[in-house]
Amino acid sequence: MSSVSLIVIARDEAHDLPRCLASVPFAAEKIVVDSGSADRTREVAAEAGARVIEHAFEGYGAQKAFAFAQASSEWVLSLDADEALSPELAEEIPRALASTACDGFLLRYRSEVAGKVLRFGGWGTEHHLRLFRRSKARIEPVVVHEGFRVDGKVGRLRAPVLHRPYADLSEWLCKLDLYAGLGAQERTRRGRRFYSLSGLRAPWGFFRRYVLRLGFLDGYPGYLAAALGATYDMLKLAKQRELELGPATANSEPEIQRPSSTG
Repeated sequence: MSSVSLIVIARDEAHDLPRCLASVPFAAEKIVVDSGSADRTREVAAEAGARVIEHAFEGYGAQKAFAFAQASSEWVLSLDADEALSPELAEEIPRALASTACDGFLLRYRSEVAGKVLRFGGWGTEHHLRLFRRSKARIEPVVVHEGFRVDGKVGRLRAPVLHRPYADLSEWLCKLDLYAGLGAQERTRRGRRFYSLSGLRAPWGFFRRYVLRLGFLDGYPGYLAAALGATYDMLKLAKQRELELGPATANSEPEIQRPSSTG
């Protein structure tokens, strides 16, 4: 089988990281890039056989790009600390790499929120490009919602990545506020402006997730996911408006920092 480097960026991930690292037994190397953890992230990573590298956090895209640059294998698998390969996917990947003509693979996500695996509301169809040939891949230089791109053929694997993005509601709200601030920065950087009708994005976002994408079939967790998704839409635009109005309304731009858990 072709060699694989696992890369993970982390800060204060001592709780989730062991599960993530243990789920990739076939990796030739495991690289954890830490950005100032106050817990035992570095220790648990080293105990799991990972190479730990300290690097100040400058945004998600920059941090992932730094981690990517440290990999030496033919293939790279990028996971967040709150993600883990399912046992089925850990068996599927080596088989796929041994017989593939692809340069990258989209991985299917199975996300558990509020004690339930979400099947609707857009969550059940989630795929991300996380496995790719190192020589064919690049990453977009954005501060949030970063993503890899592959110059070549991209396939899909069937077994899922297991994703537990939020330990509880408090962590969910904390991440929501952080990502909304970073999202506002990114919209401003791209030259996208706030308009009065932008406020319709939040109610439309809830309707789209909860009704059109059948989030109501996931019960209360589906409602919560749709409601907080719409709250994110609203906060991102409100924070962008603050940035546009300047210091009289916003004391400062949102600080780029890592939450206590990756999502």
